Amino acid sequence: MRVRRAATVVLSSGLLIAASPFAATSAQAAPAVPTVSAKSAFMLDYASGKPVYKKGADTRRQMASTTKIVTAATVLTSPNLNLNRKITIQKTYTDYVVKKGGSSAQLKVGDVLTVRQLLSALMLPSGCDAAYALADAFGTGSNTAARTKSFIGSMNRKAAALGLKNTKYDSFDGISQTGQNYTSANDMALMTRHAFTNPVFREVVKATKYVAVATASNGKKRTYTWYNTNKLLGSYSGAVGVKTGTGTAAGPCLVFAATRNGKTYIGVALNGTDRFTDAAKLLDYGFKSTTAKTMQLRSLPAGAQQD
Repeated sequence: MRVRRAATVVLSSGLLIAASPFAATSAQAAPAVPTVSAKSAFMLDYASGKPVYKKGADTRRQMASTTKIVTAATVLTSPNLNLNRKITIQKTYTDYVVKKGGSSAQLKVGDVLTVRQLLSALMLPSGCDAAYALADAFGTGSNTAARTKSFIGSMNRKAAALGLKNTKYDSFDGISQTGQNYTSANDMALMTRHAFTNPVFREVVKATKYVAVATASNGKKRTYTWYNTNKLLGSYSGAVGVKTGTGTAAGPCLVFAATRNGKTYIGVALNGTDRFTDAAKLLDYGFKSTTAKTMQLRSLPAGAQQD
């Protein structure tokens, strides 16, 4: 990536000397373009949408549970959204997680949770059971299969409305049914930028922990505690999201965001062996900092969901 430096003006012995852009001092030198492990990566300036970094940015790749960014965005842009709407957890949802070996929010059959609670169950522990519950509740049709298919259709229409040319969804959670669940790093960053315009989305994805009190099937209260699988949160100064994903075809993936001094960057790393360091390096490149060199990743509690 070429970086154009503006000429500087230096006051020396009473004379104004225009410095050549080709004679910049080491103190003025632009930060080196980082090398990342991700096969595809992209980062943009949230305010302007201007690209800051690209690597294989238009290559189509599976993105595993980062798909849930779109699940959340589709719910949050639904007409007449009521975040306090109550949804009962069905055996179909929990059986699906067991069958697919998916990440889980450990939802219990018969428990009643609100949409807002399920959004945290979706985005923090990456609950495929929560994704199923939301897709079933916000899709249309006479049965679960029809409603989830309808919801996935809404996800695809959202991508089309945003002009994403290298994106298609065949699932509500990233567990691809046909191998046709893919995006590009560029497209995913644009989708996440869209999602970030919603304050509830931003609130959900920046939390390292969320505690939800649900109504159990016996009428008593059940407390759920979910930890965010995005270890960048609490590790990289200014990190404010967004979502992990891991799959056999997708590899380790991370969609990330950070804000410092009023500047926000959103980035994507797809299929990388060191996704959190990749994210820190890219954010350092944007912020002109060196945080990645000393960053210590937040540890998840024993028994917490990994993704």
